[in-house]
Amino acid sequence: MPNTIYLDNAATTKLKPEVLDAMMPYLTDTYGNPSSIHSFGAQCNTACDKARKTIADLINAKDNEIYFTSGGSESDNWAIKSVAYMKKDKGKHIITSAIEHHAVMETCEFLARDGYEITFVGVDDKGIIKMDELKAAIRPDTILISIIYANNEIGTIQPIKEIGEIARSKGILFHTDAVQAFGHVPIDVEKENIDMMSASAHKIHGPKGVGMLYMKNSVKLTPMMHGGPHERRRRAGTLNVPGIVGFGKAAELAKGSMTDSAAEIKEKRDYLIDKVLSEIPYSRLNGDREKRLPGNVNISFRYIEGESMLMMVDMKGIAASTGSACASGSLDPSHVLLAIGLPHEIAHGSLRMTLSEFTTKEELDYTVGSLKEVVAKLRSMSPLYEDAIKNKEV
Repeated sequence: MPNTIYLDNAATTKLKPEVLDAMMPYLTDTYGNPSSIHSFGAQCNTACDKARKTIADLINAKDNEIYFTSGGSESDNWAIKSVAYMKKDKGKHIITSAIEHHAVMETCEFLARDGYEITFVGVDDKGIIKMDELKAAIRPDTILISIIYANNEIGTIQPIKEIGEIARSKGILFHTDAVQAFGHVPIDVEKENIDMMSASAHKIHGPKGVGMLYMKNSVKLTPMMHGGPHERRRRAGTLNVPGIVGFGKAAELAKGSMTDSAAEIKEKRDYLIDKVLSEIPYSRLNGDREKRLPGNVNISFRYIEGESMLMMVDMKGIAASTGSACASGSLDPSHVLLAIGLPHEIAHGSLRMTLSEFTTKEELDYTVGSLKEVVAKLRSMSPLYEDAIKNKEV
């Protein structure tokens, strides 16, 4: 076994060698500013335009509907805040879900402090948004619906096309945080009625620090950053040329291998799920079994505490997580797991393992063996497990 088995691909992915090779010239010799009119600048501008087209093609968008950002969080902030301020004369009501990434949740909470009203629509026990609740939440002053494409913790994929149809029929803008889905599952912004979409390079084996916001040409969001003509005067700041080139290459690789890669990863995902559930008692899968991202495995282990489990599997050379990397410093149970109805004590004992094409079955076998040892040891020290034995619950 290698020194580390990496099962935290929802947090970030390994940079592919082809991506690094594509980036290197723009980190060394071809270092011009793409806004400059000389040949050095023109070369970099051309490289950025090529990446823009590649990314647009992956989601059936137009080149000029792709705006480069520093990542998914910036894209979420831009979409939600700009719509809020642009549409405030029409209304100040926004609909989102109870299982959004913190970049959406906290942006909406910020707007709530500024006088906006936010409706957090609930989900069922598999993490699928309650469509009747969504429809009932729509009001004459609703200006935006923002629903995550695929959840970053439990991997559940939402009925985005149907949500987009509802938003469009009501004349409401629709944004989706597709950071976890982009490059992993097919996305068609036209067919799925998406007005704005966030994505990030480092979730698809690209570099960190670069992302994009798809913005339908008819939307015309106001800029969040001012200071120059960059990105068609929508987002000021010198473009991160190496990052954008790497993003484009990662998108190109994802497009070429998505179907085969997803099938291969899904097979390993199901293998891991079945092995854990069959070999470790009192464990449960979180999220929908079928409507989930190819590489996502989120399992709760009763009678133990997740942070202790995470530290112990790390000592065995396994990198996993208890949920979103953006909330890793929090000891509170996951808002996503609470939203699907898990009690605090079970939500606290959850582990997220996310796979990639680099994950092997040998690594998964080692992981399950290690988990069996860790879970057994933690339960032997658990007052909750002791009480369960006394009460004949186990």
